[in-house]
Amino acid sequence: MVITAADVNIADYIDHSLLNPLATTKDVELCCNQAIDCGFPAVCVYPVHVKKAVSILHTQKIKVATVIGFPTGATTPHVKLHEAQEATNYGAGELDVVINLGWLKSGKFDWIHKEIASICEETGIPVKAILETTRLTEEEKKVAAEICLDAGVSFLKTSTGWFGGATVEDVALLHRISKGRVGIKASGGIKDLESAIALIHAGATRLGTSRGVEIVRQQKDNVR
Repeated sequence: MVITAADVNIADYIDHSLLNPLATTKDVELCCNQAIDCGFPAVCVYPVHVKKAVSILHTQKIKVATVIGFPTGATTPHVKLHEAQEATNYGAGELDVVINLGWLKSGKFDWIHKEIASICEETGIPVKAILETTRLTEEEKKVAAEICLDAGVSFLKTSTGWFGGATVEDVALLHRISKGRVGIKASGGIKDLESAIALIHAGATRLGTSRGVEIVRQQKDNVR
């Protein structure tokens, strides 16, 4: 079945992202208020902004997500775990964690598993494992996905957006590997309704984008 813009409420899929390093407190306030207006399920901000976002959204059903080890994944396991625990203590409801890509390339699969599993277990909140699929071979994508699934993640996420974005092919691959066990978050380069719908059709259950308001507006214009 082909999914069209008339088949879904696109706002239900969007993690409204504010990951500009230059973002101010006013930008965070705007991001959160836009999420309220549009009915997005989550906002995604840097750890330094979690407290502010939580203070604005605490009466809403909107979750505050934050990024861990972002954007390279190359910080130590101790630092990642501390960052994740601190964010959780500040009220974050979801964690988007970048896996250690150097370890993946080096075949240190047990190290990746231990790191991700410890964050899942110690925080007790949904973890989205960021695989950075544009920098991986087909086999590495499969291995990384299986490691993260076994470690207890709630989502497989394609990209940080810093090194390329989500593709329909990668979303479809992660969807096949996960077999419905976890959500699939497509992220990076999602700028319009057409690309958003294509990713949902491929299996995405969340879309990480800073263009959510524009995409919602496009859908409203499209179905008139």
